[in-house]
Amino acid sequence: VYLSEDHMVPAQVHWYSITNSILVVLFLSLLVVSILVRNLRRDIAGYNAMAALTDEEKEEEAEESGWKLVHADVFRPPQNWPMAYCIMVGSGVQIGVSGFVTILLAAVGFLSPARRGSLMTSVLVFYMLCGCLAGYVSSRLYKSFRGRQWQLCTLFTATGFPGLCFFTFIFFNTILAFFRSTASVPFLDLVIVSAMWCCVSIPLVFLGAYFGYKEEAISFPTVTSTIARAIPEQTTFMKPITAILLAGMVPFAAAYVELFFIMTSLWMDQFYYVFGFTLGVYVILLITVSEVTVLLCYYQLCAENHRWWWFTFLSSGSIAGYTFVYSAFWFKSLEASRMLITYLLYFGYMFLISSALFLVTGSMGALVSLWFVRKIFSTIKVD
Repeated sequence: VYLSEDHMVPAQVHWYSITNSILVVLFLSLLVVSILVRNLRRDIAGYNAMAALTDEEKEEEAEESGWKLVHADVFRPPQNWPMAYCIMVGSGVQIGVSGFVTILLAAVGFLSPARRGSLMTSVLVFYMLCGCLAGYVSSRLYKSFRGRQWQLCTLFTATGFPGLCFFTFIFFNTILAFFRSTASVPFLDLVIVSAMWCCVSIPLVFLGAYFGYKEEAISFPTVTSTIARAIPEQTTFMKPITAILLAGMVPFAAAYVELFFIMTSLWMDQFYYVFGFTLGVYVILLITVSEVTVLLCYYQLCAENHRWWWFTFLSSGSIAGYTFVYSAFWFKSLEASRMLITYLLYFGYMFLISSALFLVTGSMGALVSLWFVRKIFSTIKVD
């Protein structure tokens, strides 16, 4: 038995879901390969051939265009909130890795939803242990941006998203206790969780940040100029806000069927056993997000827009907005009570889940785009 949801749906639906996701990622992979590989080979060959010409021959050639023109600005730190960028990428890596490990262990049978609380306990433990990754990634990025307030960056990385979740949970738990609900958590358990956060998670983030700052700064293949290049006026379709809003559609299409079952297990008291499918959809989701973001990043660079740091993070994270909107429509099928606390609990926790998804997919897209941009600019000759 793969699924026990009161025989709501046959197990074959999960196979349809995973097949749909695989077809989406295969189509997208072929699209990315056909566009990027062909265009990049042509661009790199053209730029390097141009570099080999003499000054007189260069004047006779047509004026250069494309992504090479932004070589002196492409690695310029984010203009707005560079520290927040590092904090969010580090937090996303922490959530993403801990989520992957938890789903993997559940898929191979180490964790079972039949044992009450085992899954949630594992999520908390792995999340806290992955704090060292959050500190390491945020510190490496912040050092490459030449930031000076590294203590503040590390502190916000350790307390930002966990603090949001913790205080939201305390707020809801206080309301539930006021209504004398059995869903409220005892005070002792809250003390234990807060002690784990302060005594385990935060020190591990600072430990990871220590090793991150000890490492050499991330090297960039081109030198950044002192004055930023002006960005040309973009067409409506190429404007960053348009790409950000549309970027989440393809990854959401790859995962929305499995999302239905996860929502059902969360809010309808159903047991969810098919973690193998969840693991597959999770990996496919990250691959899809990476491919879409790299493709959009390439087109933004071709349009001479060198402000790609926040663009790639927001583009890949935009699937969280689609997830939250979907949860609002799905809420109707719950047939929940009309009490205010019901709306607060549902949309409050769905906001936290969507925020976690935003950080995970955003950090994935940002890090893959960083690798991509470094790779293509290291292949051209720059005067």
